[in-house]
Amino acid sequence: MDLTVLYRGPLASCDYDCPYCPFAKRRDSREQLRADRVALERFTAWAAAQTDDRLSVLFTPWGEGLVRSWYRKALTELSHLPHIRRVAIQTNLSCRTDWMADADPAKLALWCTYHPSQTPYDRFITKCRDLVRREIRFSVGIVGFPAHLAQAHRLRADLPPHIYLWVNAPEGQELSDAEADAWTELDPLFPYSRRPHRSAGLPCRTGESVISVDGDGTVRRCHFVRAELGNLYDGSFRRALLPRSCPLAVCDCHIGYVHLETLPLYDLFAGGVLERIPAAIPPAHLSGTPRA
Repeated sequence: MDLTVLYRGPLASCDYDCPYCPFAKRRDSREQLRADRVALERFTAWAAAQTDDRLSVLFTPWGEGLVRSWYRKALTELSHLPHIRRVAIQTNLSCRTDWMADADPAKLALWCTYHPSQTPYDRFITKCRDLVRREIRFSVGIVGFPAHLAQAHRLRADLPPHIYLWVNAPEGQELSDAEADAWTELDPLFPYSRRPHRSAGLPCRTGESVISVDGDGTVRRCHFVRAELGNLYDGSFRRALLPRSCPLAVCDCHIGYVHLETLPLYDLFAGGVLERIPAAIPPAHLSGTPRA
C-alpha cells in the first residue's frame, strides 16, 4: 500500500504568540508533554514496522513540535527507513537546526511558516540559509495579512529562487482584488488559497490513500471530517480505505484541498505534496487560475 499519513498528537503548546492562532503561547503540563511523547513514540514504532507499505508521513501538530526532542528524534529515525518515502513537519523554525545532520536529507522535509511579529527576520533567514546549506527540502510561507507584504517581499528577495514561498489567505478576512493580486505576484498559486473550495460530493483522496491519525491511533479521512475509519494500531482502518467523496460543503485548508481530485494540485506539487513544494513554480500568467 502507498499511504500518506497526517499525524497530529495531543501536543498543543507553542512558543509563539501569534494573535491569529488559538494555540499561541499555550503551555502543556508535564503530564501532557509526557503523553504526547508516548503517543508519538508509539506512532513512530508503528510506521517503522510497516515494511510492506510505502509511507509518506506529515506531522501537523497544533503546537510547535521541533522544540521537543521526541519530534526531532522521530523525524531523524523515520528518514532513514527504506519504506518511508518522505517525512515532513509543519514548523515555525524556531528550533535549532544542527540535529538535521543526523537525518537523511533525501527523505526529510520542512513546511516552514514565518511569523514577522514573533521572531527577528535575520534569525529566520539565517536558519533558512542553513537548511539550504544542509540540502534539506523545505518551503517557506507567510499569512497574507497586508501588514506582512513588505516582509514577504524581503523574504522572496533573500531566499534562493528554487525555494517556494507560499502565502496563506488570512482566515476570516476578505482580501480585495488588489490585495490578492499583490500576493499572487509573490505566490502564483495564491488563488487556490484565497477562498474556500466547494467540495461537497467531489472525489477526494482522503480516506483512500491519505489518512489522518490522532495520538490514540484513531484514523479519520482527514483532520476536518470527524467520522472514524478505525484504529491504526489494530489495523481496522485498512478495511475502510476506499474511494470517497467529500461530505463537507467547502474545504479551506491546504492540507485538505490539496487532495481533492478536482483540483490539479497533485500535478502542480508532484513529488512535493507532503511538504508543499511544487514541481515547478508556475509563471505569473497562470496565476489567474479560477477558484473551485
